[in-house]
Amino acid sequence: MKVRYFAWMKRTVGLPEEQVEPPSEVRTVGDLVVWLRGRSPGHAEALAEGAAFGAAVDQRTATFDVPIAGAREVAFFPPFTGG
Repeated sequence: MKVRYFAWMKRTVGLPEEQVEPPSEVRTVGDLVVWLRGRSPGHAEALAEGAAFGAAVDQRTATFDVPIAGAREVAFFPPFTGG
């Protein structure tokens, strides 16, 4: 699956996107976050527990309990506001 990072998260991780194959026990967005933290210090910082960021699975906003089985893309982005 492709994992994409936006805004400051892209700078902190050090890349805009990456192709990953998480282990079978990684079943939800939240599981993916925990697994990705172990990839590098930049991942750990960008996806730190308590950090404010959102997620999308296949371009649909998702909470951390959303399953990722069969997903082609998961994206992480900082909070945004509209007006």
